[in-house]
Amino acid sequence: MTLENKIIFEVAIMLFCGLIFGRLVKFIKLPNVTGYLIAGLLLGPSFMNIIPIEMVNGFNVISDIALGFIAFSIGSEFKLSYFKQVGITPVVIATTESLGAIIFVTGTLLLLGFDSNLSIILGAIAAATAPAQTIMVINQYKAKGSLTSMLMSVVAIDDATALIGFGIATTIVRMRSSSLGSNILMSILTPFYEILISFIIGAVLAILLKLFFNWFKKPRNRISVIIAFVLLTYWLTETMHGSSLLACMALGGMLVNIFDDIENILKVTDAFTPPIFMLFFVISGAGFDIHALAGIGVIGLIYVVMRVVGKIIGAWSGGEIMKVEKKISKYLGPTLMPQAGVALGLLMVAGKVVPEYAPQIRVVILSSTFIYSIIGPIAAKIALVKSGEIVLPDNKKKAAV
Repeated sequence: MTLENKIIFEVAIMLFCGLIFGRLVKFIKLPNVTGYLIAGLLLGPSFMNIIPIEMVNGFNVISDIALGFIAFSIGSEFKLSYFKQVGITPVVIATTESLGAIIFVTGTLLLLGFDSNLSIILGAIAAATAPAQTIMVINQYKAKGSLTSMLMSVVAIDDATALIGFGIATTIVRMRSSSLGSNILMSILTPFYEILISFIIGAVLAILLKLFFNWFKKPRNRISVIIAFVLLTYWLTETMHGSSLLACMALGGMLVNIFDDIENILKVTDAFTPPIFMLFFVISGAGFDIHALAGIGVIGLIYVVMRVVGKIIGAWSGGEIMKVEKKISKYLGPTLMPQAGVALGLLMVAGKVVPEYAPQIRVVILSSTFIYSIIGPIAAKIALVKSGEIVLPDNKKKAAV
């Protein structure tokens, strides 16, 4: 079988298995995304090896496309009218939930006697939240309400707070590990540069995107325009050493505020993206080596538990400070559990900052990412159901009675 035929076969198998497992998990009332991850795990090197690890790495482009569109959809929720209504509340909550994860992970590891540099770096990575799984749950169950709106805003801002927190942490570690110099200044400035350049690229391309929409008005043309601009945003930001996720968020955020026909644009993207998202999650599941769980150790268990505790307490604290609805304070934290995307990117940087701990950090982050990927969507669904923003079929029947 030629390489081209093998790739075609693997894509077909991933889509087919994703559909099957997405349907199977419904029988035990789990979100589709959990089924996609399980399908990938079974197809990957840990079990059947139908998708070997070199193929998983070869499919990175699909992951990049999926993340770009996920970020774009989050940004499209950033209507100025909404932020005029809620003010700086999402910023405060995103800051407190990120700080909560950093403080609880770092503090617990330090109290138990682990190396301070390792504790600081792991704590900084803990701040990052991956929106993909939660967004899939929101879309699948058509969740709506104040908690869902706040969640979409917080996970978007979370990327910025995570980057800043990690930049500060790496600066502290480098100051402790080496003499002061120009590298320290660069460590401080880098996260701010990444955020600034990302927003500039996203905003400028959104203005150009609006012009293209004025010229191309048929849905079949507009889908091509959207794909081109999301990919261009992603590529240009990577080239300029910014955050591609923040840039794609900025693209969607600017567009939703300058283009009147945004609802029809989102309908076009919603029609295109489901198979891309499915492939993304199947590939994510295939890329995990389940045997790595055996090496997670005490430090990994502390990371997994304390990060969740920190997110929940941090989100609750931010909600109480800003006096939001009780259901937001109570249920926002559990929806922030998933971690991938940015965390995996920070993992690569962390290996360079503390190379002596690179293998240990890799096992902890990859193992915890898999654990969160399975548990996170379930926790998000439960939280949104309890808050009344997901109405299940059984609940609809009861409401009708």
